[in-house]
Amino acid sequence: MNKAFFTTLLIMSFYSNAIVIKHDKNDFNYKTNINEFPPLATFYVGGAHGSLIAPKWILTAAHASFCIEKGSKVEINGKLETIENLFIHKLYKPGSSHDIALVELAQAVQAVKPAIIETKNNELNKQVWFIGIGGTGNGLIGETVDNFANKGVLRKAQNQVTYAQGPLLKFKFDNGSEALPLEGVSGGGDSGGPAYIKTKSGIKVLGISSRFEKGGIGKYGIDEVYTRVSYFNDWIHEVIYHPNPSSLASVTTKLSQSKLPAGLTTEMLPMVCKDITITQPVVKSNTSD
Repeated sequence: MNKAFFTTLLIMSFYSNAIVIKHDKNDFNYKTNINEFPPLATFYVGGAHGSLIAPKWILTAAHASFCIEKGSKVEINGKLETIENLFIHKLYKPGSSHDIALVELAQAVQAVKPAIIETKNNELNKQVWFIGIGGTGNGLIGETVDNFANKGVLRKAQNQVTYAQGPLLKFKFDNGSEALPLEGVSGGGDSGGPAYIKTKSGIKVLGISSRFEKGGIGKYGIDEVYTRVSYFNDWIHEVIYHPNPSSLASVTTKLSQSKLPAGLTTEMLPMVCKDITITQPVVKSNTSD
């Protein structure tokens, strides 16, 4: 393992929030396939996700966009699509708020129905699902399998919105009687992935995986922090429908050095991106061990 790859592993494991599960549940119950969330987008070999919300547009986290550029690839429903542009919210502040970005594709995706974005601010107490191929483990000991060792195995887990204010949603990793049947939280490599519900109109995205607070990654009692999609509804529509989004005052097209994940520098980016850029599909669409 070269230095750039090892550094990337540490960066993604710290910031990215597969799925960490309850200690008293069989891992098999959490394993799923892409049919659970067809609009899932995967940017790197170890994870980092987004959600297709329009035929040519992916919603993701700003902090996960450090290797996203024109011409790079993203996996959607088992196929590689080409990226055309990246638009990051200009007010993104690492570890704080506005962790949101939009990725424009070169061609529209025809075979996948896009997810719907939440527009109402009534998320509190709603039960949602998380999904991703990042690191895994259980609530007693935390994450024990990192996102690269997970090798593309897709998992989902349930949680409930405990905080919905301003640009943030939060979820607590509960144990015991307060936990949902498939309670869990995001693990290293799930950054940018959705907090979603299923409705009669389709799959709806309420949040974007951003980070965690209050404890070790994947342990009971931690708070998962997600970007609140409803708060950014106007920004999302402004970018998607603007003839030249890069000219918007609320947009930047590249993470500055000060906004890169800790430990990553602009000088390292070429090596890091070469290591993690996908050249073939990486998501395993099965539930077998």
